[in-house]
Order: sequence, then C-alpha cells, then structure tokens
Amino acid sequence: MVEVTDKAAAELKSLLEEQNKQDHALRIFIAGMSCCGVQYGMSLEDEISEEHDLVVEDNGLKIVMNKDDADGLSNAKIDYVDGPSGKGFIIDNPVSGAGCGTSCGGSCH
Repeated sequence: MVEVTDKAAAELKSLLEEQNKQDHALRIFIAGMSCCGVQYGMSLEDEISEEHDLVVEDNGLKIVMNKDDADGLSNAKIDYVDGPSGKGFIIDNPVSGAGCGTSCGGSCH
C-alpha cells in the first residue's frame, strides 16, 4: 500500500488548496529506469480511468496510479523534504531500489 507521511500530506493539502484543486488526486507513476533504479513521477490529476487506474487513500489524500504500475508502487512512501539540498516531494520505495555500482560512477543518492 502507498503511504503518505504526515509532512507530505500537509504540504500536498496546502498545495491543493492554493491551486484550488481540492477535487484532484495525486497521481504517482513509474517514469522509467536508470542505472540507479526506478525513476518516479507525480502530478495532480482530475481525470481517473476506472478501467486503467487504481485509487487508494492515505492520510486524507486520494492517490491514483495506473493498474500496470500498482505492483511496482505497492510499498512506496511519499515524503516531503526541506533541507540544505532543496525541498520537494520524494517517493521512496525500498523494493525497487537498485545498487549503483560502478556504472553510475557512484552518483546515486
């Protein structure tokens, strides 16, 4: 199941309110692969396909994902970080991480 941290939920609810999009869901998706592992994406979505999408709720937010991505996102955690390196939403998924090894030159974080 996808988890949304309290901090991420508060930031997302604030964002939805600021943009007057309280009726939207957070779409998460697998954007591709790199030598560092799976790359994820997020967007605010108001169109949900009952045929192709899976909708879950956590921490007061509606989260939508393509049914084809559901297995790869099943243990994902959405968090919000604010630190010296910047701020923003991140998706952490312990089951999809790949070791960086030498092909990435050790640059994966």
